[in-house]
Order: sequence, then structure tokens, then C-alpha cells
Amino acid sequence: MTSKPPSTDSSNTADAPEPTGMKKGLTSYGDAGFSLFLRKAFIKGAGYTDKALDRPVIGIANTGSAYNPCHGNVTQLIEAVKRGVMLAGGLPMDFPTISVHESFAAPTSMYLRNLMSMDTEEMIRAQPMDAVVLIGGCDKTVPAQLMGAASAGIPAIQLITGSMLTGSHRGERVGACTDCRRYWGKFRAGEIDAEETAAVNNQLVASVGTCSVMGTASTMACIAEALGMTVPGGASPPAVTADRIRVAEETGARAVGMAHEKLTIDKILTPEAFENAMRVLLAIGGSTNGIVHLAAIAGRVGLDIDLKALDQMGRETPVLLDLKPSGQHYMEDFHKAGGMATLLRELKPLLRLDALTVTGRTLGEEMALAGPGYAQDVVRSFDKPIYPQGGIAVLYGNLAPGGAIIKQSAADAKLMEHEGRAVVFENAEDLALRIDADDLDVNADDILVLKNIGPKGAPGMPEAGYLPIPLKLARAGVKDMVRISDGRMSGTAFGTIVLHVTPESAIGGPLAHVKNGDRIRLSVKNREISLLVSAGELQQRALANPITPPSADRGYRKLFLQTVTQADQGVDFDFLRSPETKGLVPRK
Repeated sequence: MTSKPPSTDSSNTADAPEPTGMKKGLTSYGDAGFSLFLRKAFIKGAGYTDKALDRPVIGIANTGSAYNPCHGNVTQLIEAVKRGVMLAGGLPMDFPTISVHESFAAPTSMYLRNLMSMDTEEMIRAQPMDAVVLIGGCDKTVPAQLMGAASAGIPAIQLITGSMLTGSHRGERVGACTDCRRYWGKFRAGEIDAEETAAVNNQLVASVGTCSVMGTASTMACIAEALGMTVPGGASPPAVTADRIRVAEETGARAVGMAHEKLTIDKILTPEAFENAMRVLLAIGGSTNGIVHLAAIAGRVGLDIDLKALDQMGRETPVLLDLKPSGQHYMEDFHKAGGMATLLRELKPLLRLDALTVTGRTLGEEMALAGPGYAQDVVRSFDKPIYPQGGIAVLYGNLAPGGAIIKQSAADAKLMEHEGRAVVFENAEDLALRIDADDLDVNADDILVLKNIGPKGAPGMPEAGYLPIPLKLARAGVKDMVRISDGRMSGTAFGTIVLHVTPESAIGGPLAHVKNGDRIRLSVKNREISLLVSAGELQQRALANPITPPSADRGYRKLFLQTVTQADQGVDFDFLRSPETKGLVPRK
């Protein structure tokens, strides 16, 4: 008797069930039954049984790489996720994607973030999976994964790799990368020699994992939990702890639940979730990069970030987390203090408690399950904040018609109301050539201006906005100056630094026409960044010096330069944003 061909659930009738597991997204050979038959034949070559292949399939995005020490624990995390998936009755399938590390990606990791997001999205779409676990940690990997998953649309859950441990240098606790910058500043100023610089270099990164301060990686970890995209407590455990492995197992198990419940990512990434994420970004003194990444993720689900409303939110949201660079502690201290549960408890009156999370419960329900807090000194109360307003302020003026950003919680209070003479560098090469010259015409009251490091100008908007103090001033004891650029700054950095000037100079923004000796006024109180030059003079300069945006002949660079958006839209590719705009966040 001839047996029937395997069922594929591939009928196009309205009442046909949606394909699941190994039946999802069959490769097209013109015969759906043969497609499934062939797929199962090949996967059985790896030793799988029909019983295993009938389970919900949980994809696990594997971002391990020898070039990415921030993801150095991925092998252990994958094993724990697989254990959780199998305990919950699912079939785990890990698959590789691009891995991007901040210090190993040229010209900048931001240049490759969108490529990683495309890789993540298309691999989710191409391969059969009922839910996906996204393993990421280093700065651009978490936003890339959330962007890609948001576009793919299936159930998705984020697993953070975790922060590194701190080290010790001559009895002083140190950790990357705020202390990296501090010690390099000492070396430039002649306060320490090359021998001590080499010694501290051995201690700044004491284990695998992401930066141990509130840099972009830690910021995105906290934002991912605030968005409801991780299991509760998923943001803070260090990379090499048992707590991190337990989070991984729980994440795998929860992914199976999400697959059964069809809890797709669009049900999590709601306007309420983004409002909570912005509130947390402000309260943790988070990286300015967080705004760019949130704008990109929001753009994938049809939401635009309202920078003016965000700034207003910042006026009523103090910085409560005492972490470097705004405070003194490190991520492992935050974890011991209770992590995000402790912070969210303090922020509760300002949060949207009805936002759904990957657990299937609301943020408010999860906070109730977390129970009461306990005595600790890392998360402050509202009446004893680290900084009275949110860590980030949004500036406008004729120098930044589309807005600019300053991390006010990490700036020098004496410089936040300042007028000075512009000392202009045309690009990163010009900066490198002249910043340490003895004959550089600069004094401590001047304002350093760096052009052409925006999304298209560099390209990729590098973290070069943290301009070094000119060598002759550093040796004279100058620790901070007002610095302005259309680029980004590492979340681990500190100083009175204006970033993300929009539109950028490479496309003809006003920054392109700033000259040496121009007067610039910064007023954080008034949210102002102004070039004290008349509109007529600026127009004449633009006519005399027309700007041709950069271009490329081929490849990814051509795609990047043709389609990348400005900072206010997340530096994403325009064709990757949702075709439907649903509104603004935060809502006024």
C-alpha cells in the first residue's frame, strides 16, 4: 500500500492553519510536499528524529566571534538557552549572524549596525523558527537585533551577554571604558608615564563582557529590559556569573512560551514601551547613543521620536543611578543593588505600567512580582538624585535646526552656559594632524568644532565627538572644554560635548559653514546652541562654498551613503523604516 506524502499545512485556503516549526517558510521547489521532505531529510543528517522535529522551533542568533570579547561567553549562553528551550518542550536551533565589536570595526561599528540588522532580519525570515532568542551585548549588536526582529515580526526575546568584571590598578578599582579615557587623559597630560599606562591597560578589562560602566552597551541592556524585551532582571548580571547563565536558561524557556502564545514583537514594542525606555534612558544617565538607537528601533514599527517631548520628559526625570561616567559605581554594583527592579521601583510614578512584556504580563505586574526593595546606595531616591534632570538635554538653534544632544549629567556645570571662539577642524584627519600642535591657536575658553563626522560624512557617525583636549592645554591642567560635532560620543565618555548636530555638515548643514573665530553660544538652561553669525552671512557662505554630499561607486558604502538617514531618524536606512507612520513618542 502506498503511503501518503507528508502533510505540509501549505494550503492557501482561508481556514488553513498557519505553518509552524519545520513547515514554516519552505524553500520553493515548486512542490511544497517535496520541499518539506527534502528539508527533513537534510536535518536528519544531523541526527534529529521526527519527534524532535515536531516541536516548536526556537532560533538562537549566535553572535560569537574571536573579534568580539564582549560576546566571549556566547557559547555558554547558547548551551543554557538550549537547555531552557528543551525543558519547555521546544527544539533549539542556533544560527550565526554578523557580530560587531566597538573596537574592532572600521571605520566604525555604527557603519555596520544596519548591515547586522538586515542580516538578523533576513535570517529570521529565511529559516523556520516559531520564535527567536537574540544574543547581543556590545554597543551596536542589541539595537541591530531589535531593529531586525522588529521588521521580521515574529516572537522575539533579547538575551544580553552581560558586563565585564572590574579590575584593580595599584589599589584603585578600574573598569572599561570611562577609566580607559581617564587614564589616557592622564597620559596625554604627562601625569603618568608609558610604563604605568601599559600596566593599567592590563587591568581595565578584567573579563569577557561589555563595558562595566553606563556606556552604550549597559544603556541598551537597561533599555531592552525597559522595553519589555528581556526576562525580568535580564539587564544587569555580569557576563561571567551564574546569574547570567540562569537568565539565559529562563530566556530559552520563555521563548517557547512566546511561540505557543504567538506573542509577536509588535505587541511588545508599543508607544508605551518606548516611553518607558526613554524614561529609563534619562534616569540612568544613559549614553547619548541610546537616542539614536531608540529612534531606529521605533522607526521599524512606524514611530518617530519627538525630541522636544523627550527633552520635556527629561526636565521631570532626575538621574537616579550612581554609575560612571555620571556617578561612581559599576554595573556589577547595580546588579547587587537589585538591578532594574530597584530602578523601576523608584520610577514607578512616571512609568506606563500597562506596557506588555515578553513574559505575557505587564510591566506593572512584573514590578509587583519583584517584591519590595532593600537598603542599597547605587540607585538614589527622587529626593537625593545624582542630577536633578535627565542625563540628556536636546538643544536647538541656527547651528542645529534639526536638534543636537548634550549629556548634561556628565558635563562641567561651569561650561553649560558658555560663549566662546570657534576653533574649527574640517574632518577627523584635520583634527589628528593639528590637535597636538604647539602652534595651535587655542585657549581653554574656546569651543572646539569638528565637522564631517556625521552619518554620511565619516561615514557611519563615529564616536569621534569626544575631541581630545589640545595637548598644550591638557599639559596645562585643562580637563574640559565645550566641544561640538555632528558625530557621536561613547557612553563611557564625559565632558561638555554637543553631539548629533542635525543636519550634518556633509549634506550642507549650518555646521559646514562655521569658521575659525566665529562666536558660538551654548546655553543648556535655554536648550540653545547658536552660531552668532547673521542669517545673511550664513547664506552667503553656503553659496560661496556649496556642499556635495559624499558618494561611492559600489558595494555597501554606496548603499549606505544613498539611503542613510540623519541622527533624528536613527541613522537607519530609509528603506528599512516602516512604510506606515503611526505617530510620535513620547506623547505630549
